[in-house]
Amino acid sequence: AHPGLRAPGDHDKEYVGFATLPNQVHRKSVKKGFDFTLMVAGESGLGKSTLVNSLFLTDLYKDRNLLNAEERITQTVEITKHTVDIEEKGVKLKLTIVDTPGFGDAVNNTECWKSVADYIDQQFEQYFRDESGLNRKNIQDNRVHCCLYFISPFGHGLRPLDVEFMKALHEKVNIVPVLAKADTLTPAEVKKKKIKIREEIEQYGIKIYQFPDCDSDEDEDFKQQDQELKVRKDIQLASRKAGVWKNEPLSERIVLSK
Repeated sequence: AHPGLRAPGDHDKEYVGFATLPNQVHRKSVKKGFDFTLMVAGESGLGKSTLVNSLFLTDLYKDRNLLNAEERITQTVEITKHTVDIEEKGVKLKLTIVDTPGFGDAVNNTECWKSVADYIDQQFEQYFRDESGLNRKNIQDNRVHCCLYFISPFGHGLRPLDVEFMKALHEKVNIVPVLAKADTLTPAEVKKKKIKIREEIEQYGIKIYQFPDCDSDEDEDFKQQDQELKVRKDIQLASRKAGVWKNEPLSERIVLSK
Protein backbone atom coordinates (compact mmCIF):
# COMPACT_ATOMS: atom_id res chain seq x y z
CA ALA A 1 0.00 0.00 0.00
CA HIS A 2 1.08 3.57 -0.54
CA PRO A 3 2.87 4.88 2.60
CA GLY A 4 0.62 7.92 2.74
CA LEU A 5 -2.57 5.87 2.72
CA ARG A 6 -4.11 4.19 5.74
CA ALA A 7 -6.96 1.79 6.13
CA PRO A 8 -10.07 3.47 7.60
CA GLY A 9 -9.75 1.55 10.86
CA ASP A 10 -6.13 2.60 11.35
CA HIS A 11 -6.69 6.34 11.05
CA ASP A 12 -7.69 7.06 14.64
CA LYS A 13 -5.02 4.76 16.08
CA GLU A 14 -2.12 6.37 14.23
CA TYR A 15 -3.24 9.99 14.24
CA VAL A 16 -1.10 12.05 16.63
CA GLY A 17 -2.10 15.61 15.72
CA PHE A 18 -3.28 18.28 18.15
CA ALA A 19 -6.90 17.11 17.66
CA THR A 20 -6.09 14.27 20.08
CA LEU A 21 -5.19 16.69 22.90
CA PRO A 22 -8.63 16.45 24.59
CA ASN A 23 -8.28 12.66 24.73
CA GLN A 24 -4.76 12.94 26.15
CA VAL A 25 -5.89 15.40 28.83
CA HIS A 26 -8.85 13.16 29.66
CA ARG A 27 -6.67 10.06 30.06
CA LYS A 28 -4.17 11.96 32.20
CA SER A 29 -6.89 13.38 34.43
CA VAL A 30 -8.60 10.03 34.92
CA LYS A 31 -5.27 8.36 35.71
CA LYS A 32 -4.31 11.05 38.22
CA GLY A 33 -7.74 11.30 39.81
CA PHE A 34 -9.46 14.32 41.28
CA ASP A 35 -9.45 16.13 44.62
CA PHE A 36 -12.63 17.49 46.14
CA THR A 37 -12.90 19.20 49.52
CA LEU A 38 -16.36 19.62 51.00
CA MET A 39 -17.00 21.62 54.16
CA VAL A 40 -20.09 20.99 56.29
CA ALA A 41 -21.16 23.59 58.85
CA GLY A 42 -24.09 24.08 61.17
CA GLU A 43 -25.05 23.41 64.76
CA SER A 44 -25.02 19.89 66.20
CA GLY A 45 -27.95 17.55 65.64
CA LEU A 46 -28.95 18.71 62.16
CA GLY A 47 -27.85 15.53 60.36
CA LYS A 48 -24.59 16.70 58.79
CA SER A 49 -22.75 13.42 59.38
CA THR A 50 -25.66 11.31 58.14
CA LEU A 51 -25.96 13.35 54.96
CA VAL A 52 -22.26 13.07 54.13
CA ASN A 53 -22.20 9.32 54.78
CA SER A 54 -25.25 8.82 52.57
CA LEU A 55 -24.00 11.00 49.73
CA PHE A 56 -20.75 9.07 49.39
CA LEU A 57 -21.89 5.65 50.68
CA THR A 58 -19.21 5.52 53.34
CA ASP A 59 -18.80 6.00 57.09
CA LEU A 60 -16.47 8.90 57.76
CA TYR A 61 -17.50 9.39 61.37
CA LYS A 62 -17.24 5.91 62.87
CA ASP A 63 -14.54 6.99 65.37
CA ARG A 64 -16.09 10.25 66.54
CA ASN A 65 -16.92 10.93 70.18
CA LEU A 66 -20.40 12.27 70.90
CA LEU A 67 -20.45 15.06 73.47
CA ASN A 68 -23.19 15.63 75.98
CA ALA A 69 -25.09 18.92 76.20
CA GLU A 70 -22.81 20.42 78.85
CA GLU A 71 -19.65 19.58 76.89
CA ARG A 72 -21.09 21.06 73.67
CA ILE A 73 -21.85 24.37 75.40
CA THR A 74 -18.23 24.82 76.52
CA GLN A 75 -16.66 23.41 73.35
CA THR A 76 -14.83 25.81 71.05
CA VAL A 77 -15.04 25.56 67.26
CA GLU A 78 -12.63 23.00 65.83
CA ILE A 79 -11.63 22.12 62.29
CA THR A 80 -11.42 18.40 61.58
CA LYS A 81 -10.64 16.63 58.31
CA HIS A 82 -11.71 13.20 57.11
CA THR A 83 -10.22 11.86 53.90
CA VAL A 84 -11.37 8.86 51.89
CA ASP A 85 -10.48 7.56 48.43
CA ILE A 86 -13.51 6.76 46.25
CA GLU A 87 -13.54 5.13 42.82
CA GLU A 88 -16.47 5.04 40.43
CA LYS A 89 -16.31 3.58 36.92
CA GLY A 90 -12.51 3.83 36.93
CA VAL A 91 -12.47 7.48 38.02
CA LYS A 92 -10.67 8.09 41.33
CA LEU A 93 -11.72 10.81 43.74
CA LYS A 94 -9.86 11.87 46.86
CA LEU A 95 -12.67 13.23 49.01
CA THR A 96 -11.87 15.42 52.00
CA ILE A 97 -14.66 16.36 54.38
CA VAL A 98 -13.94 19.39 56.56
CA ASP A 99 -16.15 19.39 59.64
CA THR A 100 -16.66 22.20 62.14
CA PRO A 101 -17.64 20.60 65.48
CA GLY A 102 -18.62 23.14 68.11
CA PHE A 103 -19.97 25.67 65.61
CA GLY A 104 -23.13 27.34 66.91
CA ASP A 105 -23.36 25.20 70.06
CA ALA A 106 -22.04 27.65 72.67
CA VAL A 107 -24.12 30.14 74.65
CA ASN A 108 -22.05 32.98 73.16
CA ASN A 109 -21.40 32.36 69.46
CA THR A 110 -19.86 35.74 68.70
CA GLU A 111 -17.45 35.41 65.77
CA CYS A 112 -17.44 31.61 66.06
CA TRP A 113 -17.21 31.57 62.27
CA LYS A 114 -13.82 33.31 62.34
CA SER A 115 -11.78 30.10 62.73
CA VAL A 116 -13.63 28.64 59.73
CA ALA A 117 -12.86 31.69 57.58
CA ASP A 118 -9.22 31.63 58.71
CA TYR A 119 -8.93 27.96 57.74
CA ILE A 120 -10.25 28.64 54.23
CA ASP A 121 -7.82 31.55 53.81
CA GLN A 122 -4.90 29.40 54.98
CA GLN A 123 -5.66 26.74 52.36
CA PHE A 124 -5.69 29.37 49.60
CA GLU A 125 -2.38 30.79 50.82
CA GLN A 126 -0.79 27.35 51.02
CA TYR A 127 -1.91 26.45 47.50
CA PHE A 128 -0.59 29.78 46.18
CA ARG A 129 2.80 29.17 47.82
CA ASP A 130 2.96 25.65 46.37
CA GLU A 131 2.03 26.90 42.89
CA SER A 132 4.71 29.59 43.14
CA GLY A 133 7.41 27.07 44.06
CA LEU A 134 9.86 25.30 41.79
CA ASN A 135 8.55 21.77 42.34
CA ARG A 136 4.87 21.74 41.40
CA LYS A 137 4.59 18.07 40.50
CA ASN A 138 2.92 16.74 43.67
CA ILE A 139 0.90 19.71 44.88
CA GLN A 140 -1.91 18.88 47.28
CA ASP A 141 -5.04 20.92 46.61
CA ASN A 142 -6.69 21.40 50.01
CA ARG A 143 -8.75 24.43 49.04
CA VAL A 144 -12.38 24.18 50.11
CA HIS A 145 -14.46 23.79 46.96
CA CYS A 146 -17.94 23.81 48.47
CA CYS A 147 -19.60 24.47 51.83
CA LEU A 148 -22.91 22.86 52.79
CA TYR A 149 -24.42 25.16 55.41
CA PHE A 150 -27.19 23.54 57.44
CA ILE A 151 -30.08 25.75 58.51
CA SER A 152 -32.26 24.70 61.43
CA PRO A 153 -35.89 23.97 60.49
CA PHE A 154 -37.18 25.11 63.86
CA GLY A 155 -36.69 28.86 63.51
CA HIS A 156 -38.61 31.47 61.51
CA GLY A 157 -35.86 31.91 58.94
CA LEU A 158 -32.19 32.74 59.17
CA ARG A 159 -30.69 33.39 62.58
CA PRO A 160 -28.16 36.21 63.05
CA LEU A 161 -25.42 33.54 63.23
CA ASP A 162 -26.52 32.11 59.86
CA VAL A 163 -26.35 35.56 58.27
CA GLU A 164 -22.94 36.39 59.75
CA PHE A 165 -21.46 33.03 58.75
CA MET A 166 -22.60 33.18 55.12
CA LYS A 167 -21.67 36.86 54.74
CA ALA A 168 -18.18 36.11 56.07
CA LEU A 169 -17.61 33.19 53.69
CA HIS A 170 -19.64 33.86 50.53
CA GLU A 171 -16.67 35.58 48.81
CA LYS A 172 -14.32 32.73 49.73
CA VAL A 173 -16.22 29.51 48.96
CA ASN A 174 -19.29 28.22 47.12
CA ILE A 175 -22.08 28.10 49.72
CA VAL A 176 -25.05 25.73 49.33
CA PRO A 177 -27.71 26.33 52.01
CA VAL A 178 -29.37 23.13 53.26
CA LEU A 179 -32.66 23.18 55.16
CA ALA A 180 -32.04 20.38 57.65
CA LYS A 181 -34.60 17.77 58.75
CA ALA A 182 -37.15 18.89 56.19
CA ASP A 183 -39.25 15.79 56.91
CA THR A 184 -40.27 17.37 60.25
CA LEU A 185 -42.16 20.02 58.27
CA THR A 186 -45.27 19.79 56.12
CA PRO A 187 -44.92 20.60 52.40
CA ALA A 188 -46.64 23.93 53.01
CA GLU A 189 -44.23 24.76 55.82
CA VAL A 190 -41.24 23.80 53.65
CA LYS A 191 -42.45 26.07 50.84
CA LYS A 192 -43.08 28.96 53.23
CA LYS A 193 -39.71 28.55 54.94
CA LYS A 194 -37.80 28.38 51.65
CA ILE A 195 -39.47 31.60 50.47
CA LYS A 196 -38.61 33.31 53.76
CA ILE A 197 -34.97 32.15 53.69
CA ARG A 198 -34.58 33.11 50.04
CA GLU A 199 -35.92 36.61 50.76
CA GLU A 200 -33.50 37.03 53.65
CA ILE A 201 -30.56 35.82 51.57
CA GLU A 202 -31.37 38.51 48.99
CA GLN A 203 -32.05 41.12 51.70
CA TYR A 204 -28.62 40.66 53.29
CA GLY A 205 -26.81 40.45 49.95
CA ILE A 206 -25.56 36.90 50.51
CA LYS A 207 -24.17 35.19 47.43
CA ILE A 208 -24.92 31.48 47.26
CA TYR A 209 -23.75 29.03 44.60
CA GLN A 210 -25.24 29.58 41.16
CA PHE A 211 -25.07 27.09 38.32
CA PRO A 212 -22.88 28.52 35.54
CA ASP A 213 -24.38 29.30 32.16
CA CYS A 214 -23.71 26.67 29.52
CA ASP A 215 -22.11 27.61 26.21
CA SER A 216 -24.39 28.60 23.36
CA ASP A 217 -23.02 25.82 21.13
CA GLU A 218 -23.91 23.02 23.58
CA ASP A 219 -26.42 20.39 22.44
CA GLU A 220 -30.09 20.86 23.33
CA ASP A 221 -30.22 18.01 25.86
CA PHE A 222 -27.42 19.57 27.91
CA LYS A 223 -29.07 23.00 27.71
CA GLN A 224 -32.34 21.50 28.95
CA GLN A 225 -30.62 19.76 31.84
CA ASP A 226 -28.79 22.96 32.77
CA GLN A 227 -32.02 24.94 32.74
CA GLU A 228 -33.79 22.40 34.95
CA LEU A 229 -30.98 22.58 37.50
CA LYS A 230 -31.17 26.37 37.56
CA VAL A 231 -34.93 26.30 38.11
CA ARG A 232 -34.46 23.91 41.06
CA LYS A 233 -31.51 25.74 42.64
CA ASP A 234 -31.30 27.80 45.84
CA ILE A 235 -32.08 26.00 49.09
CA GLN A 236 -31.63 22.24 49.23
CA LEU A 237 -33.65 20.01 51.54
CA ALA A 238 -32.24 17.22 53.67
CA SER A 239 -34.64 14.63 55.06
CA ARG A 240 -34.81 11.01 56.11
CA LYS A 241 -36.81 8.77 53.85
CA ALA A 242 -37.04 5.01 53.48
CA GLY A 243 -36.75 3.81 49.93
CA VAL A 244 -35.01 1.58 47.43
CA TRP A 245 -31.87 3.02 45.89
CA LYS A 246 -30.47 1.69 42.65
CA ASN A 247 -28.09 -1.22 43.33
CA GLU A 248 -28.57 -0.67 47.07
CA PRO A 249 -30.65 -2.59 49.66
CA LEU A 250 -33.73 -1.14 51.33
CA SER A 251 -32.35 1.32 53.85
CA GLU A 252 -32.76 4.76 55.35
CA ARG A 253 -30.73 7.40 53.57
CA ILE A 254 -30.69 11.13 53.31
CA VAL A 255 -32.56 12.35 50.25
CA LEU A 256 -31.61 15.64 48.63
CA SER A 257 -34.51 17.19 46.80
CA LYS A 258 -35.67 20.58 45.65
